[in-house]
Amino acid sequence: MSTILITNALMINEGRRTAGSVLIHNDLIEKILPVGHSADMAVDQVINAEGKYLIPGAIDDQVHFREPGLTHKGDIYSESKAAVAGGITSYMDMPNTIPQTITQKLLQEKYLRAAEVSLANYSFYMGATNDNLGELLETDPATVCGIKIFMGSSTGNMLVDNTETLKAIFSQSPVLIAVHCEDEAIIQSNIESAKARFGDDVPVYLHPVIRDEDACYRSTRLAVELAEKYGTRLHILHLSTSRELDLLRSDIPLDSKKITAEVCVHHLLFDSRDYFTRGNLIKWNPAIKSTKDKDALLQGIIDGKIDIVATDHAPHTLAEKQNTYFKAPSGGPLVQHSLSAMFEFCRQGLLQPEQVVAKMCHAPAEAFRIDRRGFIREGYFADLVIVDPDNRWTVSTDNLLYKCKWSPFSGMSFNYKVTHTFVNGNLVYAKGRFNEQYKGNRLKFIR
Repeated sequence: MSTILITNALMINEGRRTAGSVLIHNDLIEKILPVGHSADMAVDQVINAEGKYLIPGAIDDQVHFREPGLTHKGDIYSESKAAVAGGITSYMDMPNTIPQTITQKLLQEKYLRAAEVSLANYSFYMGATNDNLGELLETDPATVCGIKIFMGSSTGNMLVDNTETLKAIFSQSPVLIAVHCEDEAIIQSNIESAKARFGDDVPVYLHPVIRDEDACYRSTRLAVELAEKYGTRLHILHLSTSRELDLLRSDIPLDSKKITAEVCVHHLLFDSRDYFTRGNLIKWNPAIKSTKDKDALLQGIIDGKIDIVATDHAPHTLAEKQNTYFKAPSGGPLVQHSLSAMFEFCRQGLLQPEQVVAKMCHAPAEAFRIDRRGFIREGYFADLVIVDPDNRWTVSTDNLLYKCKWSPFSGMSFNYKVTHTFVNGNLVYAKGRFNEQYKGNRLKFIR
């Protein structure tokens, strides 16, 4: 039991900037105090946030923390620690582990493990296959973030390509469906064309040619058509093309949308030119594509067609990534740097801090209907982050917290730095130091 007062903060919350203080009592936000008002109760700790932003904790709806079975790349403890240092207080983890999370029993085992080791709040997706519909239908909407469907093969080979299975899942799912959309037939045809030209020595700069715009658009269009036909609550993961934006709407309030979409940080910061300098380190599925696509995705955030900014954090070892194109796995680590990277768009005049907070904190809470998180509101869980907007630092090996110990951002400098992270009212991270005794909570959903 504790009471903490954060003073002199510039709160960025719900489209406004407000100077004031926040009183945390136990795990909740007790009071939001305007300038000149003092707390009317004794406090155990005062933190002066003068000159800094106070924002709700970021919520990342798409991570791969690699546990169980792939813990040489990352694990729930190591990656949640990196997430907290990056201002992410809640995450939703994907099912392509070993074993794959495709039964309720395996799903529960992941929750039990996270309760033991996760520094951040957590939820886990139930994974779909071509033949586990019965297991999917048992998913509890109040305690599980969603069902994940790979409508395109990626790490873990969980491709769902049976038309009747897709119809059954879209028509009967008791919970939000999150989809990875790429058309496998198009990708395989493009691979054959690339091999005919280069053999097995296909250069990585052809990644966006192999996993091209058409592959993404056709698969996303199919998902949207199925969702519209069956009234499904659909969430489209990691948009990578300008063309996919044509399938989305901006004229519906987020809390009324049946079809939502996200973009990931790497699709906003990198483009096809960067393969020549960063190679497999920026090899993701879907592929990072052209400057036109990158610019359109940023505009999609501004226009409201894109609802959420996430990471698709997916670590691999550096040795694995340094392999040849076909042998190098797709994905990379991002949770420690995503918030700083997105705020950098504000310094460039391309986004406002309120927009970053809306897409990384408010929108995930609204879209997934998370119970009392994602906002600075009295009575909400005290998931809070203090950000110094003028503290230039450079990403380097010695300040990485990822288990894999590399980053696609290595050598890049950011002007925004997370200094403090509170999870359920507990100061879990403060200026490089962690309270590792504290563990996060399982997310709950109001559906």
